[in-house]
Amino acid sequence: MIEGHQNRPAVVLLSGGLDSATTLAEAKAAGFTPYALSVAYGQRHAVEIEAARRVARSMGVARHVELTIDLRAFGGSALTAEIEVPKDRSADAMAEGIPITYVPARNTVFLSLALAWAETLGAYDLFVGVNCVDYSGYPDCRPEFLQGFEYLADLATRAGVEGRGRYRVHAPLLTMTKNEIIRRGIELGVDYGLTHSCYDPTPEGLSCGRCDSCRLRLAAFESLGLTDPIAYAG
Repeated sequence: MIEGHQNRPAVVLLSGGLDSATTLAEAKAAGFTPYALSVAYGQRHAVEIEAARRVARSMGVARHVELTIDLRAFGGSALTAEIEVPKDRSADAMAEGIPITYVPARNTVFLSLALAWAETLGAYDLFVGVNCVDYSGYPDCRPEFLQGFEYLADLATRAGVEGRGRYRVHAPLLTMTKNEIIRRGIELGVDYGLTHSCYDPTPEGLSCGRCDSCRLRLAAFESLGLTDPIAYAG
């Protein structure tokens, strides 16, 4: 459980996916006043931004800011370059190494943007929906990274240098399985029908059902005896 701070402002990174929606619900349940930040970074699954809007409206946030940066200028990922998104991979294959869907330094960039907004709000709490259990190949989803960013935040901001407060990066889903995340989200009233997780959706915005993200999501709902409420292609 996260120690609650009634009405204390917090910046929540909200992609529109299952994990970020659950993280927003956790922030609200802990008593924080959430300010949601969504980043359109040139990803091929830009329909997540529309999902983020739906989630923000449904769950209620003090303000929802959408920023646009274009990481396609750098490429290096199947989400930001003309690189094929892996499909139909086994659980063992997903667990091997760092997948090509890793976007270089993405969470560092996102948390830096969240930190900048937090300082203007007088907020010291950042929420991010990272997870290091299910195919934990992303280096910026590890607890060591989050701890390092907290240290950086205190060094890099006026508020931190002047000792007004200590920054905290909350990752309430960090050590949870996808099953546990969904179960917890349902307890908190998250409407997963508003979310989107696919790495390679159709032009109409339907989830492919075959990428790593879709397969993990579908398997979790199935193992819980539930039907995933979003639409899939085919």
